Amino acid sequence: MATRTSHLLLVLGSFLTGLVLFLAVFLYATGQFGSARSGATIGGPFTLTDQNGKPITDADLKGKPFLVFFGYTHCPDVCPTTLFNVSEVMRALGPDADRTRALFITVDPDRDTPAVLKDYLANFDPHLIGATADQKTLDVVEKEYRVFTQKEPTGKDGDYSMDHSALVYLMDKQGRFVAPFKLDKSPQDAAKELRKYM
Repeated sequence: MATRTSHLLLVLGSFLTGLVLFLAVFLYATGQFGSARSGATIGGPFTLTDQNGKPITDADLKGKPFLVFFGYTHCPDVCPTTLFNVSEVMRALGPDADRTRALFITVDPDRDTPAVLKDYLANFDPHLIGATADQKTLDVVEKEYRVFTQKEPTGKDGDYSMDHSALVYLMDKQGRFVAPFKLDKSPQDAAKELRKYM
């Protein structure tokens, strides 16, 4: 009986340890761990180049709530789907779309030049802004936003894909992280959510 009780306690202890670790990782990844101590833990200052070849900084986006998404133009599915959904939200906002921004930051600067981004974003709502930079600069921005990226060779003439986080970040007017912006709802409901921060 004592052995059985010890075994149950060991299993329960392991489960609780795993649960605590899971919650800690979740809170860290969403920027909620330690936020009372250190303020916003996702996002930060940056200077990038937009699709028109002009500098764009975090200060340029402040004053309006904005969305941030990391991806790349050669992405076969997640990126175009996400950008389409963000475009639908912008359309659902109507004139209020001018009161917000949406920033698409590439994780593939070798291929995603400003000209490539401009051509690619022509397929989506004009409120979307593309941004790129050298790899060193992007590494810093990705770290600030806790973005995972990894180049994956495809074995075809040096071609590759980019594994990356697919979170859409909702930032408030001061450029502080609010929460992941959910696109698994109607564009009208998502637009209603975004209006709360205008």
